[in-house]
Amino acid sequence: QVQLVESGGGSVQPGGSLRLSCAASGSIFSFAAIAWYRQAPGKQREVVSTITSGGMRNYADSVKGRFTISRDIAKNTVYLQMNRLQPEDTAVYYCNAAPPRWDWGQGTQVTVSS
Repeated sequence: QVQLVESGGGSVQPGGSLRLSCAASGSIFSFAAIAWYRQAPGKQREVVSTITSGGMRNYADSVKGRFTISRDIAKNTVYLQMNRLQPEDTAVYYCNAAPPRWDWGQGTQVTVSS
């Protein structure tokens, strides 16, 4: 069972940036697409961005052009660079396979507020 640990969240003003990290306890990229998800209060968890085993990237329309997903295969880590953050980006962010296959980590809180 892979364990996932998200980090890098925080509180920023609109227009700010954050870089999230997700460290996996084992090798995950060779056989699974990996995604960043987020869940805002009172809303369902949604996919923010995905990177396939071949390195192809996809983004939700709401973050396209502002967020960038990347990975370090040697470190079993996936990143999410978030620029031009907006209040509607406020949520707890998680990583997992796409579709999810491992237990969810604790997530990392991102709060965008003036």
